[in-house]
Amino acid sequence: MVRALFVCSQNRLRSPTAEQVFSQYEGVECESAGVHESANVPLDPELIAWADIIFVMEKSHRNKIAKKFKRHLDGKRVVVLGIPDEYEYMDPFLIRLLEAKVPPLLRGHASR
Repeated sequence: MVRALFVCSQNRLRSPTAEQVFSQYEGVECESAGVHESANVPLDPELIAWADIIFVMEKSHRNKIAKKFKRHLDGKRVVVLGIPDEYEYMDPFLIRLLEAKVPPLLRGHASR
């Protein structure tokens, strides 16, 4: 079982879409959060500890996580997906992007 955490800014569009899509995958548990304090589910140390792999939508998210949660990230793999904030929740194009980028990384992580 791989525990995947998806992170965007507000946890309203991109990361909840990823959580919804990949929670359907066998062998994957998913959560999502946002880096901003006003996010629907703000990122916290417990979510980071829970995750085997953390997917962030943009480099700025990785930078914020590294700055705010540095001591909690020891040994955690943080992957930047490079998906800009221009999609609605469950946008078909966003889903296609996620499905192209994430599964190979999940498989690679699960085989470790």
